[in-house]
Amino acid sequence: MTMQVRKAVFPAAGLGTRFLPATKAQPKEMLPLVDKPIIQYGVEEAMASGCDNIVIVTGRGKQSIEDHFDVSYELEKMLEERKKTDLLNIVRSISDMIHVAYVRQKEALGLGHAVLMARELVGNEPFAVLLADDVVDAKVPCLKQMVEVFNEMQCSVIATQVVEGKAISSYGVLDVKPVSSRFGERLFEIKNMVEKPPFEEAPSNLAIVGRYILTPAIFDCLSNTQTGAGGELQLTDGMRLLLQQEKMYAYVYEGKRHDAGDKLGFLKATVEFALKREDLGEPFREYLKGLKL
Repeated sequence: MTMQVRKAVFPAAGLGTRFLPATKAQPKEMLPLVDKPIIQYGVEEAMASGCDNIVIVTGRGKQSIEDHFDVSYELEKMLEERKKTDLLNIVRSISDMIHVAYVRQKEALGLGHAVLMARELVGNEPFAVLLADDVVDAKVPCLKQMVEVFNEMQCSVIATQVVEGKAISSYGVLDVKPVSSRFGERLFEIKNMVEKPPFEEAPSNLAIVGRYILTPAIFDCLSNTQTGAGGELQLTDGMRLLLQQEKMYAYVYEGKRHDAGDKLGFLKATVEFALKREDLGEPFREYLKGLKL
């Protein structure tokens, strides 16, 4: 039977220390890009890619994420009474958007541990993992592109992008071989993966970014993976173990990734998303032109 990707997992239990003090009392996933929380971009991408079940892995201090995707009766009533129909539709579209389930990661023990926390909710089926920090602006949603690859290959798929120069050392890096497929030069079979190698030792210029489609076998792999530095369970280590059991593919997606987990990346994303807005783009562009830089 052909496997289908219907569930998406969002690890959102991190402390967001790079954005302190803004994240002292609010999750980094709720920081707004223009007027929409970072995590909502990822949730909308998952929905547009056919995932109708969203699992968000939260931790202490993440209540506002649950509130955001929940119904806000008081706010809706106020907007309805004041005839603010446009705003009411926006608010309702968020709570009507998806079926969301939450699971608590009591300690921040690494990305692999966060994914493992979703095991019972995911069950025995393939699923997507999206890191909200990575906001991908693409004509066809990045995850949807990956789902097309998964539907054909029926194996785990990892999103990757070309990173030139020494910056590659900040990523997990893939050792790959080309694959003959209808996806052209964008699809590779993974031979190995290395976490943040020195530039001279990087096996390629293909970096892992925050989009994954994984088969349920990853859960046993993570359960059997040793924890690393700081007692953290790394997803890369679990995927390396999965690679010994079944094929995995890397897909060079079409689109532009913004690292919204980095201050400069967040600022760049805010500017670019604002410029693309019909209501803000032109006046904002004029304002930027007038700056004496």
